[in-house]
Amino acid sequence: MPKLVKRALLLLVAVAMLPASLYGCAGGTESSQSPTASAQSGELPNGNSVTVGIAQDLSNLDPQRNATAGIREVLFNIFEGLVKASPDGSVTEAVASDYEISEDGKTYTFTLREGVTFHSGEAVTVEDVVYSLERCAGSENDGTPLVSAFSIVEGVAAPDERHVVVTLSEPNLEFIYSMTAAIIPQGSGPDITETMVGTGPFRFVSYAPQDSLVMEKYDGYWSADKAARLDQVTFKIIPDVNAMVIGLKGGSLDMVIHLPNTLEEEVQGSFTVLQDTMKLVQALYLNNAVEPFDNELVRQAMYHAIDVQEIIDFVCGGAGVATGTSMYPANQRYFMPELAQKYPHDVEKARQLLAQAGYGDGFEMSITVPSNYAQHMETAQVIIEQLKEAGITATLLPVEWESWVNDVYRGRDYQSSVCAISADDMTAREMLVRYTSDHQKNFINFQDGEFDQSVAQAMAATSQDEQTALYKRAEEILSERAASLWLQDMCELVVMDPALDGFTFYRTYVLDMSTIGYQ
Repeated sequence: MPKLVKRALLLLVAVAMLPASLYGCAGGTESSQSPTASAQSGELPNGNSVTVGIAQDLSNLDPQRNATAGIREVLFNIFEGLVKASPDGSVTEAVASDYEISEDGKTYTFTLREGVTFHSGEAVTVEDVVYSLERCAGSENDGTPLVSAFSIVEGVAAPDERHVVVTLSEPNLEFIYSMTAAIIPQGSGPDITETMVGTGPFRFVSYAPQDSLVMEKYDGYWSADKAARLDQVTFKIIPDVNAMVIGLKGGSLDMVIHLPNTLEEEVQGSFTVLQDTMKLVQALYLNNAVEPFDNELVRQAMYHAIDVQEIIDFVCGGAGVATGTSMYPANQRYFMPELAQKYPHDVEKARQLLAQAGYGDGFEMSITVPSNYAQHMETAQVIIEQLKEAGITATLLPVEWESWVNDVYRGRDYQSSVCAISADDMTAREMLVRYTSDHQKNFINFQDGEFDQSVAQAMAATSQDEQTALYKRAEEILSERAASLWLQDMCELVVMDPALDGFTFYRTYVLDMSTIGYQ
């Protein structure tokens, strides 16, 4: 099919099915209007509160257990660890005021900050911290760590009322990033999704499944300088992007955090519009354990069959960043842009590889996509048309978000899926360890001994240069074997009422509502 005809067809399809959005893309452009008349006069339009449109329901509110980026970005405002993420991708002290790492890299000593209280008003104690970290290490989960990095935690102890010591079985250059794990009251783990008591700048108020989550400013927050500017934030769950735009224009929404940049014209002029990449990797993820995706030649053929730039142009208006790797570009130390060129669009090459693999007549397949993410749905539609040229017939299977999580991500009952993976922090471990053979998050069922060894050696490395080289080799293996078809770090829009300011883009997938307020 000629490219122009194909693009026209896809545009008609996308317009007809444009339902929803989750993840977007970023770069750094901004357009804004002057504050509204009410803001200029000192009278806030909705009191000192905002309603934020989000696409994903918040199904699991356990801050130490949750696995999806959309939940993490909300809970970032309610819970804190001993340290927390900074906009530049590093960590800064939070519940801890200071920490020291021993020369052998195996002992971390944290000094608790004075004056930190839970949202219940109770002071945070070393017993709370020890309990929280031991729970992350698996004390309430049959010994299986809730946070995978805690598998090397040998012990957690409190030598006095101000200090907590974490001992590792081996040195780990990246472990400090895992100390963002939430500190919760002692014994509250089994009930944490109901009590939702943390130490963040906002406290939990209420949650209505498939509708909304409400949080309000915590007046007892430990830092007056970093206290929330808003009194109340309501996250309104709206799985349809058109409804989000209508909500913005009608005034029922003050802010949308993940709007496809292809809708920029819809909101331009009336709102503050910010653009950046999402700090995640969108891909056509392939289940390596099922036919024909258990054949490396088939996976490589599919990579040659797709045109990544066409996907970026169509879905993100050209603003997305091609990855070719499981690493997102903001993590500059480990990102390998050359891998985006490894499988150039070449339909004839794709057909040759398919024939070599025993699929000269092509095959049929399905692409399972969470239907509340418009950009993933659109990407799947483009891929379906591209694969046709190589003789592969793909069918789109839209599913509800919860079904995707349970059946695809946890159950691994699928053939392929378009979605996006984020990281809790700037470590390469977060984006790579999930693909090791026996990892619980290895939903693509990738198996490779050299890859496993490279990741294990990198995690244990005591030299930053050695660690970087090992992680990059792991990325190369994923690419060489075409474990999945990594596409792009998508572009997204953050759209706000022009009376609001203070939004900050982080280098990780984080939403910080404490800095946002009325001008």
